[in-house]
Amino acid sequence: MKLYGMILTIHIVTGFICLISGLAAMFARKRRGLHTFAGELYHASYVVVAVSAIILAILSWEKSAFLFFIAIFSYGFALWGYLSIKRRKRGFLGPHIGGMLGSYIGVVTATLVTNADQLPFLQDLPYILVWLLPTIIGTPLIFYIGSKYAPKKVMP
Repeated sequence: MKLYGMILTIHIVTGFICLISGLAAMFARKRRGLHTFAGELYHASYVVVAVSAIILAILSWEKSAFLFFIAIFSYGFALWGYLSIKRRKRGFLGPHIGGMLGSYIGVVTATLVTNADQLPFLQDLPYILVWLLPTIIGTPLIFYIGSKYAPKKVMP
């Protein structure tokens, strides 16, 4: 199926861009420059990853239905994080951090689940653990990073 192969290639390439640009945004200094460039690239790539995942899931539903749900759920996080920083309403930093890192957990989960049988360090793990490991590791990081950038409370 030529269409499937073309969409899969686009999905893999943009998924890789998400993984790299997401890391770049996470580790860059939080100001204009690398952080914002990597964040914009991450979001744009995530749009393509989500759309391509939905199409791939529809084209091979029996095998890849999970992609449909991961794509919708994790892109929802990406959009939440992206819009919160664009609108900059009071308290926007928490939703930005939670949304962007939550979406990163989604892209890592999809990558690991799809490739678990080819990755030696994951082959021996129970499949459910492969699904949950990114969330188990990522959720405490979201809270840690969120607390690091939370506004400091002034004591009277």
